Amino acid sequence: MVSQKNTVSNKDIGFTHEDFAALLDQYDYHFSPGDIVPGTVFSMEPRGALIDIGAKTAAYIPIQEMSINRVDDPSEVLQPDETREFFILTDENEDGQLTLSIRRIEYLRAWERVRQLQAEDATVRSNVFATNRGGALVRIEGLRGFIPGSHISTRQAKEDLVGQDLPLKFLEVDEDRNRLVLSHRRALVERKMNGLQVGEVVTGMVRGIKPYGAFIDIGGVSGLLHISEISHDHIDTPHSVFAVNDELKVMIIDLDAERGRISLSTKQLEPEAGDMLKNRDLVFEKAEEMAEKYRQKLLQQQQGEPEELEDPDLEEEVTTSEEELEPVASGVEE
Repeated sequence: MVSQKNTVSNKDIGFTHEDFAALLDQYDYHFSPGDIVPGTVFSMEPRGALIDIGAKTAAYIPIQEMSINRVDDPSEVLQPDETREFFILTDENEDGQLTLSIRRIEYLRAWERVRQLQAEDATVRSNVFATNRGGALVRIEGLRGFIPGSHISTRQAKEDLVGQDLPLKFLEVDEDRNRLVLSHRRALVERKMNGLQVGEVVTGMVRGIKPYGAFIDIGGVSGLLHISEISHDHIDTPHSVFAVNDELKVMIIDLDAERGRISLSTKQLEPEAGDMLKNRDLVFEKAEEMAEKYRQKLLQQQQGEPEELEDPDLEEEVTTSEEELEPVASGVEE
């Protein structure tokens, strides 16, 4: 039996090399900027790396796109034959090569993370790496953050903060505007607030005086003693009552954790109106006693109980009509 060889050519089936190339193009992957794709390190270069992502030509990642942080050598991030995700940064150049990025992936995920931390009202810690005229610079999840000078709660010079770890709260997280603003003061106040209560008497030091009040340092955080809360008697200016470095006993009348504010009062500690101006030592001596009366008053208000009348003989003259009853004063002026 004689075997017969069958030979088939491209011409016999009507299929040319050009047809084959066109078929490959038809089923080739189409990559677009913004895509995140898997890739394998094909070759390490002095200032970048070639990455196989399944395209006709190996894609390229420059060293500046390897991380959200500074990279001095590609081997700090990538190793030969390593497989990981890459972000397609640009379309093919004239050589058909795509440009990739790892930094962009880290950037997107970092913003997602800080938005989550802000939603949780989390406190984060970060190292100050630089300062400028307006405040201090830190990094959160690799993103550059700014602490305004007004939100740095320390008596140190700003320049001395470089290299220090600070607790921070989020003030603004805006990816579109690339704004990440944080507060050291809010973090300290919140931590301090955890051990403070409205109606509590604390000792503090006058650290600053403004026309509207005095700022009192109470254990490393600042509270405001507003001019309206210094005394029941009228005061023209806080400068007429206090000097910087005066030591005072003050009572906490409000804790605003969201805005990082502590409101203080000496008016509520006065046994008699004007004692802060006439006999400050008496006010401080009677501070705990007056604070207890204030706390009892707050408790009565919370429970909806009427305040006791100082003179029982006046009871018959007091109307009980709801329309005629005046609101009970809280002891805190707006």
